[in-house]
Amino acid sequence: MNAVGEISPRPGLSAEARKALDSRLGERVSYTEAVRSQHGHSETHFASCLPDAVVFAETTEEVVFVVRLCAAHDIKLTAYGAGTSIEGSALPIAGGISLDMSRMNRILTVNADDFDVTVEPGVTRIALNNHLRDQGLFFPVDPGADATIGGMASTRASGTNAVRYGTMREAVLGLRVVTADGREIRTARRARKSAAGYDLTRLFVGAEGTLGIITEVTLRLHPIPEVITSAVCNFETLEGAATTVIQAIQLGVPLARAEILDDMQMRAVNLWGKLDYPEQTTLFFEFHGSQASVDEQVATVGELAAANGGGEFAWSSLAEERSSLWKARHEAYYATVGLRPGAVGWATDVCVPIGRLAECISETKRDLAAVSVPATICGHVGDGNFHVIFSLDPEAPSEWEEVESFNARLVSRALSMEGTCTGEHGIGLGKQDALVDELGEAVNVMRLIKHALDPRGMFNPGKIFAAN
Repeated sequence: MNAVGEISPRPGLSAEARKALDSRLGERVSYTEAVRSQHGHSETHFASCLPDAVVFAETTEEVVFVVRLCAAHDIKLTAYGAGTSIEGSALPIAGGISLDMSRMNRILTVNADDFDVTVEPGVTRIALNNHLRDQGLFFPVDPGADATIGGMASTRASGTNAVRYGTMREAVLGLRVVTADGREIRTARRARKSAAGYDLTRLFVGAEGTLGIITEVTLRLHPIPEVITSAVCNFETLEGAATTVIQAIQLGVPLARAEILDDMQMRAVNLWGKLDYPEQTTLFFEFHGSQASVDEQVATVGELAAANGGGEFAWSSLAEERSSLWKARHEAYYATVGLRPGAVGWATDVCVPIGRLAECISETKRDLAAVSVPATICGHVGDGNFHVIFSLDPEAPSEWEEVESFNARLVSRALSMEGTCTGEHGIGLGKQDALVDELGEAVNVMRLIKHALDPRGMFNPGKIFAAN
């Protein structure tokens, strides 16, 4: 199913199920086409898929009610956060109920002394950091979009700060989850380490909502650094930029952010944001620490950049200037799509061991030279993860075929370098075959886990595996 595919009609919910929903949740159940349509698409190239109903939950008890109702009436259930999924992870392709978690947006407890916080899944990362700022703390995982914490946990999100602070895998300390039979479980306590049984937290983190519905998340926090400095540096070659980051990491420089944007991406960013950066491959850096530590990091990276064909660094420690810089990076997807009027975006990502990164990016850039569809490269080079974004004509099937072929080559290239088919987008609908290529028999073990926890295939059907 792609963006030009057709949506098959579905019979909808039974009268009995609708009556139960309406009686318990009233106006927080919607059957209108406008609301269903809003929950039937995301930042993806896959076709929209309308659910039969949208339910806005406000408490864990309501989630339990909806899950039990779905189990009793054989209704499919897909959780929905901010709708920013790239691989179609939140599309309700089997109809049923789209469970909107955005109203479960309370910050429940902040334990400043222990550097952790417990939130409901509808809290967004920006809202959380705004709440934490006065306490000198911040939550570092930054995928770009103002995603919900529940969605970020479900997709094992990472982003620009992952090179220093890690991904959601490292950030999530524990979860409250509603299982397919309507039970509430807690996967862990707040202790920083535990050897108590299976690590259920890591099982649900990255499961893309296929194993349970997350209703609370306990997160690891960090102190706001004394000094934060950002920098931009353009390079003569893509290889030189990637090599600079690799060498910095090998020297132990604690980069907070290291983002690469190729020449086409810089052109798109300039056009989109009315900016005037040189249209060359560019690195965006951020350094955190004490003044002395940041000065040392800046000097080291500056020397490496100069040796690898880098130009002058443009530095800033001013919050508003740093925000402007990272806004440009975060809008890279929209900037690329905007290269063509009426275009549709297709974003893909891979991740390789850091020692193979320069080789992988360079081969990918050469491969793109033979592709007729406008495309850009950007990514979190500090951890070996990069993205390719295409600006597609939705009425040109040949372009979709060309990009599908390229994507297959990109994944094959990453796997040949002992990398992964996705560093942070997830499997969703788009990379199910690639998952089998990557992990082989391990995928069948995943299927066993899915069947054990969700034997009816109720939660987010059709994702990760072709058949749930």
